Amino acid sequence: QVRLVESGGGLVQPGGSLRLSCEVSPTIFRKTTMGWYRQAPGKQRQLVTYILSSGFTYYTDSVAGRFTISRDNGYQSLYLQMNSLKPEDTAVYYCYIYDVDSMNVTWGQGTQVTVSS
Repeated sequence: QVRLVESGGGLVQPGGSLRLSCEVSPTIFRKTTMGWYRQAPGKQRQLVTYILSSGFTYYTDSVAGRFTISRDNGYQSLYLQMNSLKPEDTAVYYCYIYDVDSMNVTWGQGTQVTVSS
C-alpha cells in the first residue's frame, strides 16, 4: 500500500517562501501523476499543480509563476517550491499520487501553510 507523507509547512510572512516535500513509500515504478491540492477554511479542496510521468506540468492560474512542482527521478519524492506567498495561499496542502494503470489515488495527510504578517 502506497503511503505519502508531507512536510515543510509552517508560518511565513507575505512575500516569503516555503518548500513542501512529499515522500512516497514504497517507490512506484509505474506511470503516475503526482500533484498538490489545497483546502482553505470553509472552502472546497482546490487543485494547485500536477506533474505527469512525461514531465509535463500544470499550474492553476493563481499560483503560476510563483510555485514550482518537481520530483526526483526515483519517484520517491515530490516537491512544491512556493515563492512570493500571499495570505490567500493559506491552506492545508495535500499531495497525491494517481496510478494510471490501477486508476487509484492516494492522498497524504496534509500540511498547514499559513501566510500572515
